[in-house]
Amino acid sequence: MTHALNPLTNHSPVVTPIALAAAALLACSASLAQTQMVKSPVAQYWMDVATISMAGMDDMPDMGALGGLMGGMTGMPGMGGVSFGATRGMMPGRWLDLAVSTQRKPAGTEAVQTIPPSQAMGPSLTLLPVKAQAQKPSQRGGSVDEVPEPPKGRILFYWGCSDTVRSGQPRILDFAKMGFDEYGKFMMGRATHDTGAKAIPGHAVWPNETHRQKVPPEASLTGPHALSGDGLPASLQFSIGQQQDFMPKLALVSQGGGAAASHITWQRLPTAQAYFLNAMSGSDNAGATEMVIWSSSEVPEPGWGLMDYANNASVDKWLKEKVLLPASKTDCAVPAGIFAKAEGAMLRGIAYGQELNLAHPPRPADKRIAWEPEWTAKVRVKALSMVMLGEEGDNAGSSKPARSRTGESTPEESGSQPPIGIPGLPDVGKALKGLFGR
Repeated sequence: MTHALNPLTNHSPVVTPIALAAAALLACSASLAQTQMVKSPVAQYWMDVATISMAGMDDMPDMGALGGLMGGMTGMPGMGGVSFGATRGMMPGRWLDLAVSTQRKPAGTEAVQTIPPSQAMGPSLTLLPVKAQAQKPSQRGGSVDEVPEPPKGRILFYWGCSDTVRSGQPRILDFAKMGFDEYGKFMMGRATHDTGAKAIPGHAVWPNETHRQKVPPEASLTGPHALSGDGLPASLQFSIGQQQDFMPKLALVSQGGGAAASHITWQRLPTAQAYFLNAMSGSDNAGATEMVIWSSSEVPEPGWGLMDYANNASVDKWLKEKVLLPASKTDCAVPAGIFAKAEGAMLRGIAYGQELNLAHPPRPADKRIAWEPEWTAKVRVKALSMVMLGEEGDNAGSSKPARSRTGESTPEESGSQPPIGIPGLPDVGKALKGLFGR
């Protein structure tokens, strides 16, 4: 800092503690003058949009009560019909989760959302308040001092689009040599805080127990939307454009596999911002349980937290870090042989759409003016897909039962009743059970 010379003494002025304090106070005042007062919105609205496909199973019929039971057991909502949370599952179709809350009705308010004719679901959808449920007592038995059985087996982790295994891979987690803390570090990955539609007390949601119309395949969200209800601002209306419409199916095609590399291809989705793939399998040979995990990331990232919605800033960041595949990418290779011993390998893929954030009135550019929004709205979009990585790849998604590796007939061929499970998925649960000794 340069000071002017005192003309009487020809020396720099003395900076006293009082002067320093005054300067700091002025700086603080200037900073406070630039801080804008922001009030919480009166109402908040969320729309989660998902297009989900499974190779060869997109026309799978509604599984009714059995599907509902399976959905609860597997965490895959939508198996028993339309239900809130299906955007987080893996059942084929187009899915919507809608939620709204208002400070004027903290317990929730019934709302009506008018929708455009292109949505082909009638003139409106009804959102109902979520009922608070009493917490059920824990059903866990056993002594509180009981020590869980240590995991058994190991996990092999590979990453990157490549025909062959790259140098330095795989990372191996051997439970006989590592503890739970090391397991947590091994599996730690990227994720974003969930800011989407939630069925919690205080929110009104669709679908709900009374209103659960299925979204038709030809539905489009483009056009005007408006919400009305006790406690909701009359101004809560907005339009959705093509960027936030249902994405087309992410149709993953797998070729090769077994001892050879698996080549995954897909058609580019016009509104996709980025892509991510991961695959996993489990095997249990002579009591030696082993899981194999692979992801399309160029850096070590298993991707457990990436198979979901991601905000625009996170997508941009992960693209720069080479965790996600760019929007121009339409192919990827899974290294040869990494799933050769597997009892079936499942590949999942996600296409990230562009998140839309709206507010009314808009935030004033002048920070001296307080921002008091009447409402905010968030629309999130994604497309998910799942396909099996077969030994030759040409059976991926086929509805025809394949013979086992031992040449024995499948339960369908032998006439016996197969156990309840997710059609077309490898028995990863068996591998997990083997790892954790349960």
